[in-house]
Formats: sequence, C-alpha cells, structure tokens
Amino acid sequence: MDAPLSSPSIQRRLFNLAWPIIGINVLAVLSLAVDTAMVGRVPNAEMALTGMGYGAQVAFLLSVAMIGLTVGTVAFIARAKGAGDGDRVQHLLQQSVQMTVVLGLVIAVVGNVAAAPLIRLLGATSDTLPPALDYLRPLLLGTAFNYLNILFSAALRGVGNTRLAFIVALVMNGLNFVFNYALINGNWGFPAFGIASAAYGTVLSQAIAAVIMITLLVRGTEAHLPFRPRPQPTDAPLVKELVRVGWPAAADLLVLNVAFLSIVGMLGRIDQAAVAAHTLGLRVQALAFVPGMSISQAIGAMVGQALGANDVPSARSVLKSGVLMNLVVMSSLGAVLIFFAESLVGVFGVARDSHLMGLSVQWMKLLGYSMPIVGVYIGFVGLLQGSGATRVSLRINFWSTIAVQVPLSYVLGFVFDLGAWGVWFAFPAVFFLKLSWALLEYRKGEWAKTGETV
Repeated sequence: MDAPLSSPSIQRRLFNLAWPIIGINVLAVLSLAVDTAMVGRVPNAEMALTGMGYGAQVAFLLSVAMIGLTVGTVAFIARAKGAGDGDRVQHLLQQSVQMTVVLGLVIAVVGNVAAAPLIRLLGATSDTLPPALDYLRPLLLGTAFNYLNILFSAALRGVGNTRLAFIVALVMNGLNFVFNYALINGNWGFPAFGIASAAYGTVLSQAIAAVIMITLLVRGTEAHLPFRPRPQPTDAPLVKELVRVGWPAAADLLVLNVAFLSIVGMLGRIDQAAVAAHTLGLRVQALAFVPGMSISQAIGAMVGQALGANDVPSARSVLKSGVLMNLVVMSSLGAVLIFFAESLVGVFGVARDSHLMGLSVQWMKLLGYSMPIVGVYIGFVGLLQGSGATRVSLRINFWSTIAVQVPLSYVLGFVFDLGAWGVWFAFPAVFFLKLSWALLEYRKGEWAKTGETV
C-alpha cells in the first residue's frame, strides 16, 4: 500500500497518470478522423461519409453499457489496489473480463439485428443506409475486441499504470492506419474494398491489440494486475455491485445524447447553418475537452486508491490538485478557442466572411468562455466516479441538463428570440449550476464513506 502523499507528490502522480490517458483519448479521436479522411477519398464519398457518420453514432449509443462497466471496474480495482488486496484485484479483473466478453457478444448479435431500424431512426435515407450498414455491421462483429481494449485500459488506470495502455493504443492505431490505407482505396497492390474495410481494418487492429494486452498481463508485465484467462463461476453479488455503480455512468451519456439531439433540433428550426456551426464546434470541442476529461479520469483512479487505503485526506488532496490542474489547462485551451476562433473554423474550409463563419465563431467563443468552469466541474465528476458515487453524478447531470439546460435553450432561443446564440448560451450557463451542486455534494462528504463497499 502506498504511503500517504504530500501535495507535490500527488501533483506528480496525477500528471504521470494523466498524460498517457490524454494520449489514449487523442488517439481515439484521431483514429476516427484518419478513417474519415480515407473514406472521403472513395467513389461517392459524400454518401459514404454520411453513412459512416450514422454507423459511428449507432456504435457509440450501443457502447454506453460498456462505458458504465469500465467506471465500476476502475472504482473497484482502485480501491482494492489502495487496500493492498491483490487477490481481489485479480478476481475483479477476471469477472469484468467475462462480463465484457458476454456484453460484446450480445451487442454484436442484437446490434446487427437492430442496425437498419436504428440507422433509419437517426434519419438515414435509402441512399445512406447501405453504406452505413456496410460500415456498422463488421464493426459490431468485433465489439468484444473493442470492449476488451477499453476494459484493460480502465483496469490499468485503476492500478495506476496508464503508460502500458498508451503504448498498446499506439500500436493499435498504427495497425489501423496500415490496414485501412491498404484496403479502403486499394494501396500496395491490395484490392479496394471501400467503406467496409474501414471497419474491418479497425476490428483487426483491435483484435491484435487485445491479444497483445492479454499476453502482457498474463506474463506479469504489470505486477499489480495479474490475469489468468481461465473461466470462473460468475460472482453474482459482485456483478450486481458493478452494475449498481456502472449504470448511472451509462445513463449519464444517454442524458447528454438526448440533450445533444434536442439542441440540434432547436438549431435546425432556427437556421440550418447553425446546425453546421454546432457540428464544427463539437469537432474542436472533442479535442479541447480531452485533457480535462483525462485528468478527471486520473483523479477518479487516485481517489479510489486513497479511499481503499482509508485515506480520505489524500482523496481530498487529489481533488484539489486535480481541479487546479484542470483549471489551468482548460483555461488555457479556452483562451485558444476565444482568440483563434476564426483560424480554427477556417481549418474546416469555411469562408472567412460567410454566415457559417459568423455562427461558428460565436459558438466557439461561448465554448471558450465556458472552459474554466467546465474544467473545475469535471474534476468533481472524477471524484464522484472514483469514489463510486455515480448516482450523485447522474442526479446532477440529469436535472441540470434535462430540467434546466434544454428548457433554458428553448426559452432563450425562441421565447426571447435570441436565436442560435440563446440556444447555445444555456450550455455554459448551466455549468455554474452543475459545479455548485457538485461542490455541495463534496462538502456533504457522503462520497468519502470508506467503510462501505463501492
């Protein structure tokens, strides 16, 4: 068990834990961007890209259960690591792996059966449905490999080793580039398979990465995360606890998706160009939020370890150091969004004096001004998830988003006739409520009850 940590040591550990997570998350964003760029060069690229967008959205929606499982796994493994209970860490990993494989197979079957109706529900036409299915079906067949990589990365984060997962992610992304470059457009003498090979290349790289990770863990590369790939009887009480902690985190993502679709619907009624501006802003936001979310994940892992060691003061110190780090990083990125908004939008080929440029810059600057408060808030989210208080996080997100943000967007945009700006303004405004609520929950201290099972 690690000794109690001074603030400088906590800051050092947070940084060392966070930077590989940042790398992993950036690689995930870049992987999809690279695949998109390659698919953009196939014949009838517009239809292919639209279909790929629908397929990727369905794949994300189907992954929320897995994301919930990883939150529970990190919280449990981090506490077991903090308590110095290696046998429990191994048992948790084994049970989580078995749950992941089962979940991956279920999603592969159910997802393929429901793929066409789901894509139509999102608005696909008869022209975009075939390429969407060409991309989505093979992607779903390899779901178990993708989910195993997500799980192992989360488990390693729980024991404080994020570099190993980063290295494997680098290998996986390199393989994905090679496979897709060879197969999508028929390079190096291979036949061109088009959009479907973007999925096949991704699945193949994920399968190889999963095999590499399993091999490394079986060989004891990470001493604190031993893995013995032998089937075990299902530990029903543990599975129940993992679901109890994980389902609110999955529901969190569903709430955000509902809000996202509501905002897009409002913008579409105001100005179609505002929908395009919103999409461009989210592309930049996806990268800008990566450091803050990664630091939040590191906070969660270290808080779990501290609580496992019954060291609440260290958990509080982790939060304070992490919030300060997030405030500095996200404020700096916010300044970039504010002062270089036009240049960032220009990367997407938007004309400088166009209506779309004006709307995009407006949205980008609002995002920039919100970054400091968002950074502080997601630091508290890391604390709540790392301590297993995921229901608190869901409660904050649900009521703030569904009961405040969405209605406020409508009132400002339509009742007060502020247009797209009014719809967007509710986004930064509601984060003050979220942060205030999270601070109140932190001071109540329920998250710090170390005598309870996570």
